[in-house]
Amino acid sequence: MSRSAALLIAGPTASGKSALAIAMARRLGGVVINADSMQLYRELRVLTARPSPEEEAMVPHDLYGAVPAARAASVAWWREAALAAMARAEAAGRVPILCGGTGLYFAALTQGLSEMPAIPEAVREEARGLLAAEGPAALHARLLAADPRSAARLRPGDSQRLARAWEVWRATGRGIVAWQEEAPATGPAPYDFRAILIDPPREALRTAIGARWAAMLGAGAMEEVQALAAQGLDPALPAMRAHGVPELSAVLAGRLSLEEAGRRACLAIGQYTKRQATWFRHRTLADPSRTHSIDARIGGIEQFSESQIGEILAFVKLSG
Repeated sequence: MSRSAALLIAGPTASGKSALAIAMARRLGGVVINADSMQLYRELRVLTARPSPEEEAMVPHDLYGAVPAARAASVAWWREAALAAMARAEAAGRVPILCGGTGLYFAALTQGLSEMPAIPEAVREEARGLLAAEGPAALHARLLAADPRSAARLRPGDSQRLARAWEVWRATGRGIVAWQEEAPATGPAPYDFRAILIDPPREALRTAIGARWAAMLGAGAMEEVQALAAQGLDPALPAMRAHGVPELSAVLAGRLSLEEAGRRACLAIGQYTKRQATWFRHRTLADPSRTHSIDARIGGIEQFSESQIGEILAFVKLSG
């Protein structure tokens, strides 16, 4: 029995994924489905560079701004939501086009998701308490002593994933990496995937990040952070750690100048895009014969030429 086709568009932040997804959706009759962990959050349209209302009006979009900042969306939740969105697209006679920069989301969809243990609330409270009292670097040191394999895969400043790894180890006595390496509890989604990987030159990406930051400030990023701060949310929530939120929060508190906040935010985004690019280069999004890589040189980042679009359409057709 033949399977329905779906297109994946992946790449680092500021590489032009959304522009390409909209262009492809217009030509293929598609629905653009969010595969970016931060663009899920309702209150962060500007700082996560979510498609604008005008862009969303060009073609159908799904799972953008779907979750309030007060919630933490998990990979498992996203997978189920994405599968439902793909089913809605098919029912409407449209092609599902998943677009984003969160590699774990794509892996959960195309490879399946390992079963993870339930964590007692007391263990969760312990992890949050350690994070608040000692900070992420100290929690990373604790994890390194207890579960070095998992700690080696996490940055000392990645508080959410550190807390999660600590919870899993404390609750089960096994590292989160050991759990992830077990056979997936959910298999690959029943789709025939084609993948487009955007892999722009580093210098072009740095320029795009700087331009995007300036545009965000002009579009109301500071006001967005003010509104988020007014909710009094737990600073460990994913939305509170989105790129730009901690830096602009420090500006509002008088701890940083706007110029220094921009420098730090652009540096953090640049480091993140490097990790994203490395992840995508060393992981398989789809069958290699059905994965096409472009470097965004022809039309420039966030601006794709007709020749590039034609090249991608030809690839999709030739790949089946």
